[in-house]
Amino acid sequence: MNFITNKLLTKSKYVMGLECPVHLWMSIHEPSKIKEISVDGLRRRDEGIKVGKLAKQLFPNAIDIPEDFKLNILKTKELVFEKKPLFEPGFIYQNCYVRSDILEPVKNEWDLTEVKSSTEVKDVNIHDLSFQKFVLESNNLKIRKCHVIHLNKTYERKGELDIKKLFVKKDVTSEVNKAINDIDLRIEEMFNIMNSSKPLKPGILLKTLIKRDYHHCVDDGCLDLAENNVFRLYRGGKLSVELFENNVPNIKDIPIHVKLNDKQNIQRDSLLNNEPFVNKTKIKEFLNKLEYPLHFLDFETFSTGIPMFDNSKPYMQIPFQFSLHIIEKENSEPIHYYFLYSGTLDPRKEFISELKKNIKNKGSIIVWNASFETSLVLKKLLEIFPENKEWTEELLKRFVDLMVPFRDFDYYHPKQEGKCSLKVVLPALTGKDYEGLGIKSGGEASAEFMRMAYDNISLDEKKKIKENLLKYCELDTLAEVMILDKLRELA
Repeated sequence: MNFITNKLLTKSKYVMGLECPVHLWMSIHEPSKIKEISVDGLRRRDEGIKVGKLAKQLFPNAIDIPEDFKLNILKTKELVFEKKPLFEPGFIYQNCYVRSDILEPVKNEWDLTEVKSSTEVKDVNIHDLSFQKFVLESNNLKIRKCHVIHLNKTYERKGELDIKKLFVKKDVTSEVNKAINDIDLRIEEMFNIMNSSKPLKPGILLKTLIKRDYHHCVDDGCLDLAENNVFRLYRGGKLSVELFENNVPNIKDIPIHVKLNDKQNIQRDSLLNNEPFVNKTKIKEFLNKLEYPLHFLDFETFSTGIPMFDNSKPYMQIPFQFSLHIIEKENSEPIHYYFLYSGTLDPRKEFISELKKNIKNKGSIIVWNASFETSLVLKKLLEIFPENKEWTEELLKRFVDLMVPFRDFDYYHPKQEGKCSLKVVLPALTGKDYEGLGIKSGGEASAEFMRMAYDNISLDEKKKIKENLLKYCELDTLAEVMILDKLRELA
């Protein structure tokens, strides 16, 4: 076996190639076409770095290897010879290169451990470790066990972090041994892809060895597609792939004999008719359930892998802001109430206190995607502040999900492309959007709040972030007002 190439195959590129060969090819030959990492992606990356650093405390005797490529390789060889436990040791074999998280000597063998900021072992982790094991054993190291250390989703912080309880260490040796079968053939194919000057077929049409994680061929540029393509077909799945393979790239081109479900038919018909679909009867039924005063409510939250506060778990949603528009009676103007935490500690107690002050004791509470505000925020707050039990339970009975008419396709506009998020429905229905705002998404809001509240930045920066957060969250509830007004017009 001899991989002749001038390119390095790293463990991240190996996994990328398993997940989507087109993505691997593009990363080498057309990196400018790959979608930039999102704000959420950057936050996940930063969280992973923090988790990795914290996990090192589980191995107090391990030695950190310098990051510099050549120095890392040389220092690794030296310390492996001395049988030292190591952080980030680097190994290369015929242009296959890995830096492992943790390597521990056990007599004449070694244990290999990967640290992940997730709360479970993923398919991708197993293949990552199989590549590492291949390279290490090709360097004459005998790997005894393979482990994944990940966050314990049931761990609840009480006082100082308990590192041993925060992390779970899982033996995945048998899974890695299965994944390593025929790995040399896969590696050879990876190098063929990397060295090829010709683009590959669309990755979504290829059978992949692992479940996709964050990569999605349709959204990440692997396919050259128009708006309302067949991959935007609601729950299209295999049908979308089959249509694309049979030269039907767009929803409007789907032949009439192809069996579609009711929502998919609505998508196709609205495109062919070039107008939105409106089920007035269902919309009227929805509107008739609303009771004044109408409350239009939206929460902003952040989450971290490492719990920051007492009574919090990994990735628990921590609310820090709300926007509330109240319409007292028919034809009256909405009155705006809001809260944005301005301290540097846990915002939850102040958040729930301000919410209680501003919400009236009757009337519908209108939100978008109610499960977020109810299950992920209010019900979790109830566990932490049981003294609010009666108030919270009564409040939850009044919630109305404004997303329902759009999720059920009682209204559907071709501009939605099969989606029903607030950011998609607002411009489709009203022509308004979030352009021009300093913050345009919930992910950005979370990241910017954390900078404002917990990072050492200037007062001017804090002021600007505060202004942007207030404008963004206010538009979320104004959007709900505008959408409801439009539904009334339609009905």
